[in-house]
Amino acid sequence: MLKKLKSAERLFLLIKKQLPLNVSSGSKGKIFNEMQRLINDDPESWLKAISIWKNLELDAKKEKLSQKDANPLKRKMGENDVIVAKKLETEQMHEIRENKECQLEKQIEAAALEQGHRITKRQEFLEEDLQKDAVGSRTHSDLTFRVSCRCSGAIAKTFTAQEVGRVFGIALMKQFGWKADLRNPNLEVFIHLSDIYSVVGIPMFRVPLASRAYIKTAGLRSTTAWAMACLAEIKAGAFVLDPMCGLGTILLEAAKEWPDVYYVGADVSDSQLLGACDNLKAAGLKDKIELIKASVTELPLPSESVDTIISDIPFGKKFKLGEDIKSILQEMERVLHIGGTAVLLLSEDHCRRLRDHGGTSIPLNCREGHAGEPGSEECLNPEGKTGISDPVSPSFAASNQDSLDRMPPFGSLVPVECYKVSLGKTDAFMCKYKKLHSPGP
Repeated sequence: MLKKLKSAERLFLLIKKQLPLNVSSGSKGKIFNEMQRLINDDPESWLKAISIWKNLELDAKKEKLSQKDANPLKRKMGENDVIVAKKLETEQMHEIRENKECQLEKQIEAAALEQGHRITKRQEFLEEDLQKDAVGSRTHSDLTFRVSCRCSGAIAKTFTAQEVGRVFGIALMKQFGWKADLRNPNLEVFIHLSDIYSVVGIPMFRVPLASRAYIKTAGLRSTTAWAMACLAEIKAGAFVLDPMCGLGTILLEAAKEWPDVYYVGADVSDSQLLGACDNLKAAGLKDKIELIKASVTELPLPSESVDTIISDIPFGKKFKLGEDIKSILQEMERVLHIGGTAVLLLSEDHCRRLRDHGGTSIPLNCREGHAGEPGSEECLNPEGKTGISDPVSPSFAASNQDSLDRMPPFGSLVPVECYKVSLGKTDAFMCKYKKLHSPGP
């Protein structure tokens, strides 16, 4: 069930979540001590999380073993592949454990070979070993780990992610006796320090949920694309358009979730359309989505013919916009019917340009959240209320007050909902518009 989540970038076993570190109140040494307290003040929460994590790892490996045992014929035919896999696994174990466990591994393999049942014995040993771990009969001191750190806001201006990772790594080694392994660790520890919170957790899956198996070439993050489609409230039988579809990620995510819809993607770039076509074939959706070559400012569609528009407006870093944001929104306004919805991903520069043109920027009560991360919050503006409600912290509210200014609607397009999302090094605004009337002359 967890693996089926669409908007989650990654899932973590939460160890610690607290208010952000106050970087302006002390020296670096004092702040480093505060970071180490996330580990040293409550070691029991760490051990509890490790036990849960090991149980999850045990369940996953048991499932793989049961799947192999369910089809003996297939297993026998693929015996050579299994042996090769076990050899690779043994080599990885040698790299990780260069102490007594390495010798123990060799002894077990030798005994299994003498009995002529190498595969069966190896599996039995793995399962017994994991069961011992699960019931806590072994200590956690044999774990190898790696720290993945992400810093944003004020903390990122004071410390690098490498500095923070080093502080946490040393604290973990001292507290639990774990060994650092940057290449192939047993365990990954995730740290996120921002102006909203300080979070420490353990990833539940080694591969991020955003890595969709059905997408051949990634464009926009699939989690962001799915969230935009969800925000659009797509209805069965609707005509959904992405007038700047790129590699088609938004349409792919939408068609997977809401299949009984007519989807059209337009783009002026031949290379992007070819990439989108390859993605549609790989996902088995070539018959569900129609691709056309067209400019976003000259769409070959009748006025008021589209129910929903969903689009990631290029930020001008990888692909130049080439057209004024005002002209783009005017054409979208033309083809969208009255009562229709447009969900757009806009950069801060887009918002400034819209403000300069007298168009729409970000609603004042739009609160910051990061898509796919803890603390994502929704901004609804149905009644024109102003003010930031329920700020996470005074510093957060103060830093965002100036940038979240109310502006008039863009023609007949009225902003009704907004998220501020993090796209790694770039922030963006996911804005939902409703068309209330036909555009004037």
